[in-house]
Amino acid sequence: MISESSPEKEYKTIFIASDHAGLEMKLHLIGRSPFLPWKDLGTFSADSVDYPDFAEKLSLEMKDRLDDSMGVLICGSGQGMAIRANRFPWIRAALCWSAEIAELSRQHNDANVLCLAGRHTPLSLAEKILHLFLHTPFEGGRHQKRVEKLNR
Repeated sequence: MISESSPEKEYKTIFIASDHAGLEMKLHLIGRSPFLPWKDLGTFSADSVDYPDFAEKLSLEMKDRLDDSMGVLICGSGQGMAIRANRFPWIRAALCWSAEIAELSRQHNDANVLCLAGRHTPLSLAEKILHLFLHTPFEGGRHQKRVEKLNR
């Protein structure tokens, strides 16, 4: 089970969505961390669906809740979800494939959406990545001006 310790910041909602290729990982993460304030936006079956629809749904849900929410998107490679989510100016989606990348995405980029590869990331590693993503604070400082430049 993922550690039950509270994230660095208290999140009112953690939005999560997947396509069919990410469904198993999504259900696993929710099941292994039932104490988190999940809001599952789908998909809810293994039937084929289009990942951009779920990335858009999550991004729109987060728009007015940036101060107290985070997002998790899962598709086969994670890349499609990241590409679509990052088209919204309030989203900083990071495709994370290791613990170090998860930490750096939070510390240096203030990422607010974690993207995972459902077909290429072991479930145990996905748990660790999620834990680090939620518990690692943004460092600010020299990174703040760089993050601000992302929305120019």
